[in-house]
Amino acid sequence: MRLVRALFFALSVFVGIAIALGMGEPAWVGALMGLGYMGLLLVLDVMFARFSLRDFSHATIGLAIGLFCAWLVTRIGVFQLTYFQNQENPEVVQNIVEVCVYGSLAYLGVSFALRSDRDHFAFLIPFVRFRREGSEGEPVVIDLSVAGDSRVLRVLGTGFLSGTVVMPRFVLDELQRMADSEDMITSQRGRRGLEMMEKLRGLPEARVSVHENAGSADLPVEARLVTLAREVNARLLTNDEALARVARLRGITVLSFPELVAALTVELGVGDELNLLLTKPGKEKHQAVGYLDNGTMIVVNQAAALIGQSVEVIVCGAHTTTAGRLIFAELKNKPV
Repeated sequence: MRLVRALFFALSVFVGIAIALGMGEPAWVGALMGLGYMGLLLVLDVMFARFSLRDFSHATIGLAIGLFCAWLVTRIGVFQLTYFQNQENPEVVQNIVEVCVYGSLAYLGVSFALRSDRDHFAFLIPFVRFRREGSEGEPVVIDLSVAGDSRVLRVLGTGFLSGTVVMPRFVLDELQRMADSEDMITSQRGRRGLEMMEKLRGLPEARVSVHENAGSADLPVEARLVTLAREVNARLLTNDEALARVARLRGITVLSFPELVAALTVELGVGDELNLLLTKPGKEKHQAVGYLDNGTMIVVNQAAALIGQSVEVIVCGAHTTTAGRLIFAELKNKPV
């Protein structure tokens, strides 16, 4: 960036000197003109330090729309009205009004465009989609089952989940309705969901966008979520298995916390070694019991005297019960 500024600085001074000499002025006058011009550019650069290329593209589109609307306004015969024709200098009045119309609509176009999200541009140009080869970075629509799930904050904080988080307005309205409910449990769920959304907006790693287009209120919430995800070309984050199946049938990428947990579950086999905290005695006198982070129970033989300690164990077998998977292990360093 410093190199670019240095090059433009030298170019500005050179062009200023060339212009001054061409006009018969001293070279130092042109150098001062170049310095002043570069200083103005640096001030603008500082003012637009947070202005990204995406913002610039949005502003350009808004400017084009505003200028096009102004062109239409000035071409519908307004200046042929008697009021303008009876002025002393109708052409001067016409020029002033045109400048005001173009300036006003150009400003409004840029202002509206900078406040708009990508889904608003997709609504404006419905047949134009800018798709990526992968799903990373695409927006993520969250449903009611995820709105109060604290795992969203932790996952976004780690950077594993990228892209703008889209919160539908009708989901926020449902959380507000739940928070105002007379039922204590429902009210707590609604308040927790609203608190989670407030914390989500405060995360520096997260970009949160509230989608105002709620769709048809006659449709079920699940159908509106799927339709919204298709409209904004987004992924759907949900804990609802039925909703996940419907969304996949319609070609939507689904992110599911239960599926993520299942994928990250450690599959232990015979011979695997691990460090385990023994927390309580087992069914037999010589056994001790420990638990994995996912709740899987491991029964360790000949370890009753080591309860309360972390020990190295070797998996020697597994058994599936109605309560889940039960794993048996032996001490790696058996006491003599």
